[in-house]
Amino acid sequence: MTKPSPTARERIVAGAADMISRRGLNATSIRETAKHARAPLGSTYHYFPEGKQQLATEAVRFTGAWAARSLRRELEAGPVAGLRAFLDLWRGIVVDSDFRAGCPVLAVSIEEPPAGETPTALAAAAGVFEEWEGLLAGSLREHSVEPEQASQLATLIVAAVEGTVAMCRAKRSTQPLDHTAAQLQALVLGAITD
Repeated sequence: MTKPSPTARERIVAGAADMISRRGLNATSIRETAKHARAPLGSTYHYFPEGKQQLATEAVRFTGAWAARSLRRELEAGPVAGLRAFLDLWRGIVVDSDFRAGCPVLAVSIEEPPAGETPTALAAAAGVFEEWEGLLAGSLREHSVEPEQASQLATLIVAAVEGTVAMCRAKRSTQPLDHTAAQLQALVLGAITD
């Protein structure tokens, strides 16, 4: 069975996620996103009448859901399999982009918001990080890890992987990912066998 081709809206959201992962939020414009997605500029404003912030929010949610699907599937085999899949997902992005792309969720998170505001994209990023942590913590709890330790270890995993992706881009190397993977795996194995 063939997979249906993405709609124009889906192409625009995926294009925005890709551009944000490469350039950051402030350097990504609606016009460039439409061009990147091969969509008419008018349709971009049709689908995202609230502008760039709405599009960035959707791009963050798109990335979050994409990674969460992979995590859910792999966590069925346990927390170590989920961890490996999470690391492999980001390894694929940095390597396939020749170290030019990272995580759009992180990119949105580090942009300075306007004073006194919490942009919707930033709130969406917080929600994505919480979802990823929740999936990992749930799997750890299912494998007999005490709830507080499971929660803390899940936060460490997400934080370490996100930071490592940034380091890989800066160093143009997967070595930081290799080192992080080895240490996180040791921590997860230690937690589930205690």
